[in-house]
Amino acid sequence: MVRINKYLSEAGVCSRRGADKLIKEGRVLINRNLAFLGSVVNEGDEVQVDEIIVRTSSKKILIAFNKPRGIVCTTADPKSKDTNIIEYIGYPERIFPMGRLDKESEGLILLSNDGDMSNKLMKARNNHEKEYEVEVNRPFDDVFLKGMSEGVPILDTVTRKCTLKRTGKTTFNIILTQGLNRQIRRMCEYFGYKVVKLRRIRIMNIKLGNLKLGAYRNVTDKEYAELIKGLR
Repeated sequence: MVRINKYLSEAGVCSRRGADKLIKEGRVLINRNLAFLGSVVNEGDEVQVDEIIVRTSSKKILIAFNKPRGIVCTTADPKSKDTNIIEYIGYPERIFPMGRLDKESEGLILLSNDGDMSNKLMKARNNHEKEYEVEVNRPFDDVFLKGMSEGVPILDTVTRKCTLKRTGKTTFNIILTQGLNRQIRRMCEYFGYKVVKLRRIRIMNIKLGNLKLGAYRNVTDKEYAELIKGLR
C-alpha cells in the first residue's frame, strides 16, 4: 500500500508535488475512480493518468546527459516551438530530468525514473554541490570574485556563500549549493556583467567529463552508490 503521489513519483510520471497537481486537476484514476489527495494504491490496483495506465518499474534508471543550448528542461508543451529534453533524448523508457538547466545553458543534467531520488537531490536544504564553468562579457577583478562568493541579493533573498576560482580573464568556475532561477546569470548581472557561456560540469559526485554535447551515458554502479550515499 502506497500513497498515490508517491506511486506516481516512483513510476517516473512526475514529482510528488506534480502528482498532487494532477490529482487536484482530476486527471488521476485508481481502478477507474477519481483519485483524491491521500488516496492509496494497493497491489493489483490500476492507476491511470489522462487515461494512460501507469506502472512502477523495479529497474532504477539514472543517466547523465550533456544538454546543448536551446533545449528546454520543462515538460512537453504542444504550444511551444522549443525542443524538449525528453523528446531530444528519445529514451525508450519513461524518465524525467532531475532539476533544470535554463535554455541558454549547457552541460550536465541527470535524468531518472526515480522520483524519490529526484526529490532528495532537488531539496535546497540538503546543500548538494553543483559546479559550473562561466564566461562573462568582459574582464573582472578580485572584487567581483569576492562579492560573488560572499552572497548576492537577488530574487528577494541573498544567495548562499559559494566557491569561485578564476580560470581566465573573463572565465571562472563556481560551486553552488542552491539552485535559484537563473541564479548565476542574476548574480553576475548584479555586478554589471553578462554571462555569455554557462556550462554545468558536476552534480555532487557525477562529472560531465568528456561526454559529447548532445550525448548521454548510464551512470556507473560506483557513481550511483556514491550519489545515493550522499543523498541520505
